[in-house]
Amino acid sequence: MISDATKARFAKEVAKYPDNDAGRQSAVMACLSIVQQELGHVSTDSEKVIADYLHMAPMAVHEVTTFYNMYNQKPVGKFKLNVCTNLPCQLRNGQHALHHLEKKLGIHMGETTPDGLFTLQQSECLGACADSPVMLVNDRHMCSFMSDDKLDQLVDALRAEGAQG
Repeated sequence: MISDATKARFAKEVAKYPDNDAGRQSAVMACLSIVQQELGHVSTDSEKVIADYLHMAPMAVHEVTTFYNMYNQKPVGKFKLNVCTNLPCQLRNGQHALHHLEKKLGIHMGETTPDGLFTLQQSECLGACADSPVMLVNDRHMCSFMSDDKLDQLVDALRAEGAQG
């Protein structure tokens, strides 16, 4: 399930830390990211492989996977949209932005569109409270001041990009 090339990438990450179990375990987030890059999500089977590799309990790896919403525990759409619904964004229409996207995409929070293009998630603080409501696209691109019009434009642009390939 996990290729030798992936395990070689694990080894590069582990080498950055002291040569003991605690040091190895410091590479857990990097190893989870590597698996997600390779497979698109982190399954419980891949968590077990990481746990064995890092000399950790599988539950300890699972706790990291489930704590951070950057790790996908199941396959997601081409575009993962995380909308901040923490209090500062909540006070400035974060929940409204989430509901607007649910209507526009025809899905509920936590679901993926039937065409596989969009997965909609809520997230805790994204660290841009002054720009609220904010969202993160594919764990990389921060979008600020997301009015209904800006949300519509973003979804339409992503949909067009997804249709191209």
